[in-house]
Amino acid sequence: MKVAVENILVTRIPVSTYRLQFNRQFKFSDAKNIVSYLHSLGISDIYASPYFKTREGSLHGYDIVDHNTLNPEIGTEDEFNELIQELRKYGIGQILDIVPNHMCIADKNNGWWMDVLENGPSSIYADFFDIDWEPVKKELVNKVLLPFLGDQYGKVLENQELKLIFEEGAFFVYYYDHRFPVRPLTYTHILEHRIDKIEHVLSSKNPYFVELLSIITALKHLPSYTETKHEKIIERHREKEVIKKRIWNLYSEAPEVKDFINDNVAIFNGIKGEPGSFDLLDKLLSEQVYRLSHWRVAAEEINYRRFFDINDLAAICMEKPAVFEETHKLIFKLIKEGKVTGLRVDHPDGLYNPSEYFCLLQRNCFFQKQLAYIRSLKKDIPKELIEDLKEEIPIFTGPSDIKSEILQRYNELLAGDPQAKPFYIIGEKILTKDERMPEDWPIFSTTGYVFLNALNGIFVATENARAFDDYYAKFIKSKIDFQDVVYENKKLIMQVAMSSEVNTLGHYLNNISEKDRHTRDFTLNSLTSAIVEAIAFFPVYRTYINQSGVNDRDRRYIELAVAKAKRKNPAISGSVFDFLKDVLLLKYPDNISEEDKKERLAFVMRFQQITGPVMAKGIEDTAFYVYNRLISLNEVGGSPDRFGASLETFHGKNIERSKFWPNALIATSTHDSKRSEDVRARINVLSEMPEEWKESVIRWGRYNKKMKNLL
Repeated sequence: MKVAVENILVTRIPVSTYRLQFNRQFKFSDAKNIVSYLHSLGISDIYASPYFKTREGSLHGYDIVDHNTLNPEIGTEDEFNELIQELRKYGIGQILDIVPNHMCIADKNNGWWMDVLENGPSSIYADFFDIDWEPVKKELVNKVLLPFLGDQYGKVLENQELKLIFEEGAFFVYYYDHRFPVRPLTYTHILEHRIDKIEHVLSSKNPYFVELLSIITALKHLPSYTETKHEKIIERHREKEVIKKRIWNLYSEAPEVKDFINDNVAIFNGIKGEPGSFDLLDKLLSEQVYRLSHWRVAAEEINYRRFFDINDLAAICMEKPAVFEETHKLIFKLIKEGKVTGLRVDHPDGLYNPSEYFCLLQRNCFFQKQLAYIRSLKKDIPKELIEDLKEEIPIFTGPSDIKSEILQRYNELLAGDPQAKPFYIIGEKILTKDERMPEDWPIFSTTGYVFLNALNGIFVATENARAFDDYYAKFIKSKIDFQDVVYENKKLIMQVAMSSEVNTLGHYLNNISEKDRHTRDFTLNSLTSAIVEAIAFFPVYRTYINQSGVNDRDRRYIELAVAKAKRKNPAISGSVFDFLKDVLLLKYPDNISEEDKKERLAFVMRFQQITGPVMAKGIEDTAFYVYNRLISLNEVGGSPDRFGASLETFHGKNIERSKFWPNALIATSTHDSKRSEDVRARINVLSEMPEEWKESVIRWGRYNKKMKNLL
């Protein structure tokens, strides 16, 4: 059977998009009601915020707890399909915002994370999250630090804010809305406490008491939570659920056992004002997979990778095939059904290997379109023509006789025009100054910040830069350079918000240095300091080095950052910086083993995942609020040290974009913008009247002088 493929190779390119922010206040039904209006405006595609299941009450959609379920707060599947039908009626496509980097872990509805907290390294989903099970802090080996408490652990415990609860055969610890499962083996602490009392009530031969003893024995024979052999993990997963059902049945059938368990739970929860009464719960918590702690501890000791420094958002290991497959099932289903016609990928810089991810994503989208086309032919495909292609293309199953043709056409696309991609995908990549997006990413460019800042720049009177510089320096009584502000604030972020990640990198680099007699004398402190200084001077959000090697672009960035760090820190031996540079550039010493090469590459990949969050937090969330010469320039992806731009520069960037990224998304404002277009426009006008602005600020400063003394 020969199947034509021309139709499925046509990529839908949006002409004009309209962002829809879905949440409980704006649902699928609300969106349906405005589709005709959007069509009248000339909108070709809606640009939908994430609408998969999130934590309860989420207003933005980026805190996903289930990648394969629609958010019930936004609407039902029927309501979603009604929206799709309305879009199709007007020929409007849909670009969906997806979140591959992280998930929300502060919600009990995240089944994967709950399983990890219950079973530790033996969880079916232990490898889904980027957790360091052997961190520097030995007390956290095979544990996860959970910095969710509002005060010191001891105070929270004795204030009865941590509550042991029994629910349908399982024990949990609650901290307000947070629910933490109890490790099954430690159920025995509760079930064996005062067991002589229940024996006295029932007698040793009573079948309910015998069943209770049998349950305790079964719990003690569960495979360990540190067991990582597949067959043991499956056994543990199966048996623990059987035991829970037995406990629940016993609890429901035997009033004496029900009272016994309820009374023990009450005893474990302690008595306020009696510190010793909390010893039982304290011991129980000490044997869990997790360690509850004050939120301030996160900066120094957290051992799971986060989205920036947000404790509630844990990174997932998208580079692992199982994770990619599980998190994209619904996405690919919607693409195959033609309900989603484009994707916006959130924060690709957080991924282990963004290029590899985009290639895999593009290939899978291509094959989903193929399946949709085959379905549209309304022909029965003989079973003998179906074979599993998961080894080559995860999730895809298709007819064997078109496999080679489709793969050939796909490879031809990638080898030709870099913009000739089969599916419209854009990435939320923030570019700095004259940085260009990696050309090996098979996507249609970024989400619009480059154009936003270029356009905003032409409305700033560049000729008045000197006047604003002079007066700003006089007003703050200091002449500062923006790049110095960036450097200092990136170091501040690494100190107060991300010191755990940096210290872990330092230990990894120290382990590498110990394996070579030429570098083993480098101290842990000097290596960690070199990492901090290099990241502080890093000129871009991240590099994209992988097993394929180092390109010229990334080599220049690394050499520049390390050179500046070396000059800035003469007290640190220059050989330490040279060593760091060699590791980052994958320059291996002679006779190095393949295992040691892998260790160095792993360090580089980790290093790259940290530079982006430090840049974002240090610049967007800190420096932009410190350097206030003209705040309309303090925009995501912007360069406040550049006082606007000429019209020629603007046109030059447009020419470059039309040449290399003709179908890029452009915008004048986004949902992540610091200020909207109208606010920026009003502030830009100030650049045309430096004297009037100076006089106004002097007057306002005089009015508020007394108030300043109160701060």
